[in-house]
Amino acid sequence: MNKTIKSLNLILILIASFAVTSCVQDDDYTIPNSLGDEENYALQELLDTATEVSFDYAKALYNSDPNEDGDTDDAIPYLIENDVYIKGYISSSDRTGNFYKELYIQNSSENPTSAMKVILDQVSNYNQFNKGREVYIKLTDLYIGEERTGSGVYTIGGEPEFDQYGGTVTSLNFNQIAENILRSGTTEEIVPLNLTFAEITDQHVGMFVQVDNIEFADNLNGLQYFDPIEVYDTARTLQSCSGFGYDTFILETSSFADFKAKDLPTGNGSIKAVVSKTFDATSYVLALNSVDDVDMEGPRCSLLDLDDFATLFEEDFEGMSTGSAISSNGWTSYAQVGTYNWRALTTTDTGNPGPGNTIASMGAYGSSTDENIAWLISPAIDLDAQGIEFLNFQSSNSFSDDSELEVLISTDWDGTTANVASATWTTIPAIIAGDDEFYQDWFDSGLINLSSYSGSAGYIAFKYIGGYPSSGDIDGTYEIDNFKILGEN
Repeated sequence: MNKTIKSLNLILILIASFAVTSCVQDDDYTIPNSLGDEENYALQELLDTATEVSFDYAKALYNSDPNEDGDTDDAIPYLIENDVYIKGYISSSDRTGNFYKELYIQNSSENPTSAMKVILDQVSNYNQFNKGREVYIKLTDLYIGEERTGSGVYTIGGEPEFDQYGGTVTSLNFNQIAENILRSGTTEEIVPLNLTFAEITDQHVGMFVQVDNIEFADNLNGLQYFDPIEVYDTARTLQSCSGFGYDTFILETSSFADFKAKDLPTGNGSIKAVVSKTFDATSYVLALNSVDDVDMEGPRCSLLDLDDFATLFEEDFEGMSTGSAISSNGWTSYAQVGTYNWRALTTTDTGNPGPGNTIASMGAYGSSTDENIAWLISPAIDLDAQGIEFLNFQSSNSFSDDSELEVLISTDWDGTTANVASATWTTIPAIIAGDDEFYQDWFDSGLINLSSYSGSAGYIAFKYIGGYPSSGDIDGTYEIDNFKILGEN
């Protein structure tokens, strides 16, 4: 009898062992396309009894600075008590070991507009929560906050922890994962969102993106994705040719990534990755799901040579009559709203361009009107006479006080002030002096590529928006100097 019991126990142990090992996902790359009854029932109950909310709604529940003092040490993760859920698609995968105890989800498999992070006390999630899997996250009794205070990365997690830096969410435990993260039987292809380095913002953290025409920095030839002297992560610089210089970004690789010892490609091409942040949240980074998402077999890009360009037009405003609206050298100044307008003034700034120089200036202080909109428009530039053009200028402010300065281009303006507002104007990217900068400092706009615009008459406009209301500070001053258009010889 005892032998029979022992034999039966042994059989049960072997069966249990087989059942446990059959659930291990480390070597099982198949994606389940059907779910167990229990999970199906839980999902159906959620859909029947709870309300779907948007990612942005969930994010808005968390306030990282409740005292509005610019300090996040008072941050308190938000406990969700209502029966609500979000639906999303998983954009990350820990199959290669480059993600650890985290999921990123975005609100659509294609052209997403929002994404969030989920932290969970579970490894090897790539099968259960495979990339592209449609998931429903029951937010009831979970928290919205940050994993690290001040990171700006909206995170779904469990019971918060507090220290001198504020409150942070903790990882979801096994029971919370089973109760709150419910899969459907759908797996979608995650279509990468095409962006440039300059376009990546907080909005894109957690999204699967693609950046084209990039390469690893010149000094990384012969190196691998991971530096063996590092302990946790290695940052490798990506670059893209941008006129006369490079735009750069960071690719971050974990010490646990199975591709860490692979050589970096030496060509130019594209990369598909998830947008994330460094541990201290000071910089955006890209993180690979797989090295298969790197395609850099093309020839490396080449920078432009400044010697190949001539100055098509330049303006330093010297010699203009100071104190009155600018109207010489082909420039147009136009007060669309209010009477204050762009004027040529003599600067007293100690920095570049320096005291005694003439500049273009517009400010609403003392205008006695609630709104001031004033345009300063360049002479016509022939954008068809050469292959590539670049714009460059300098800007400064005198206590800009929430007034705004936009840089615009038009190829259909007829040159009359009557039709300024009705013409088609497109914002062009430029570095402009900000509110918090010292009022005597001047900032270079960078070389702004105009080659995507064509026409025999293109106009560059500086549009000032401000005012002098009885309440509110929108009455600051903006200043422009050393305007220049470069064209390829």
